[in-house]
Amino acid sequence: MSELFSKKNIKLLTDPLNENNPITVQVLGVCSALAVTVKLEPAIVMSISVTVVLAFANVIISMLRNTIPNRIRIIVQLVIIAFLVIVVDQILKAFAYDVSKQLSVFVGLIITNCIIMGRLEAFALGNKAWASFMDGLGNGAGYGAILIIIAFFRELLGAGTITLPGIGEIKVLTWFIENTGYQNNGLMILPPMALIVVGIIIWVQRSRTRNLIEN
Repeated sequence: MSELFSKKNIKLLTDPLNENNPITVQVLGVCSALAVTVKLEPAIVMSISVTVVLAFANVIISMLRNTIPNRIRIIVQLVIIAFLVIVVDQILKAFAYDVSKQLSVFVGLIITNCIIMGRLEAFALGNKAWASFMDGLGNGAGYGAILIIIAFFRELLGAGTITLPGIGEIKVLTWFIENTGYQNNGLMILPPMALIVVGIIIWVQRSRTRNLIEN
């Protein structure tokens, strides 16, 4: 058990949350970060979906890495990712149909998410299954954390609400709207604001990382 959760493996899980975040540092997966962050609920579901696909794709590729001919490795990776995405899509349609409709084609586009292909190429093809699983979880969590932060602020400031899975819409800014005359900032729910929020998060994260290095 201690080997499974060794310092090296824990680092694989925690590094993508900060110093090696796939969005803020590697600038991967930005397209979906812009597309599904109008509300918090679909952002949470997308984060979980990508994490599941990435973790299990990493494990499968790691287990098959010595048997996959190099010339067809990309095709094999895409087939495995596509299979996992189809499974996730069917589960969402069965148990979270409303969210599945909101996500629409973006669930299918997980197949082309560059974070997944990047981790398969950079890590799973050269490491064992458990380390690959931890790497997949870490990068999925790092990706999901940024999506959730973006969606939280966009929905809160843009609509005055927070929408959570299984709970529904919570009117957070009702008091401010009724008592202070606050008006929802409709600009926040427009696509350009997603890019601006991503840029702010990247600036804050990189500034913080640079200061830690300098100190």
